[in-house]
Order: sequence, then structure tokens, then C-alpha cells
Amino acid sequence: MKNCIVIILVLFLSVSCKKELVKQPAKLIEKEKMIDIMYDLSLLDAMKYQNPISLDSVETDPVKFILRKFKVDSLQFAQSNMYYATDYEAYKEMFDEVSKRLAVNQRATDSIMKIEDKKAAKDKKKKEKDSIKEAVKKPLKQQATIDSIKQLIQSRKKR
Repeated sequence: MKNCIVIILVLFLSVSCKKELVKQPAKLIEKEKMIDIMYDLSLLDAMKYQNPISLDSVETDPVKFILRKFKVDSLQFAQSNMYYATDYEAYKEMFDEVSKRLAVNQRATDSIMKIEDKKAAKDKKKKEKDSIKEAVKKPLKQQATIDSIKQLIQSRKKR
């Protein structure tokens, strides 16, 4: 009798674990498209964090713009997001993919920033060198004008 209860209990637990918590929505967004949307929304969140004023000046809602870009409405996105979130492993894989794409984007941005910083430093050094050259040239020009004035005075005295 105990074995029978244990077997029934194990069967009950195994069947109850396979039950879907959320039914698949009628308009489920494909996994790759969902990853693209999540990536764009992550970029949007990063922009809000880095420079909140830049998004306040935009007249349209950026989230609506992103959803419109992918031809998805907010209800469809919410239902699909909830459906994918019920499967932890698949949802984690989706976020890992988004994280990888963000890391690639960050590396590219960092390398561009380094190049721009080096260029700015090089321009600054060039400006400093140019200003030093100008400072050296000015006394020579002034000396030349002083010499020319002396020559003018001497030539007038001779007359």
C-alpha cells in the first residue's frame, strides 16, 4: 500500500510540473524578434540612465516607437514576454544573447571613444606646437621691424 501511494505521489508531482503556467498567446512574437526588441529596450534604458534629459525632449514615447518598429503592440509584447518568462532557462538564454550584443556594442563604442580621445590629444599637442612656433616667430618679426626702423632712421639722417 505504501508503494502504491509513493508511486501515485511521484506520478502526480511529475504531471503537475509539466503544466504550462501561461498559455501560449495567439500572437506570440518569435524568439529572435523578441531578442531584438529586448535589445532595443535595453539600449533605451541605458540612454535613460546616462542622459535622462535627452529622452525628455523627444515628443513621442520611445518604447512605443520601438514596438512600432517591430510591428508589435504593447499587449502582444507583454503577453509574449510573460510567456517566455515562464521558462527560466530559455528566458535566461534570451537575456544572455542581449547581454552579448550589448557587450559588443560597448566595445565598439569604447574603441571609437579612444580613437577620438587620441585624436583630440594629438590636435591639442599640434595646437601647442603651433602656438610655440608663433611665439618664436613673433619676436623675429618684431626684430625685423625694429631693424627696418633703425635703417629708416639712419637713411634719413644721411639725407
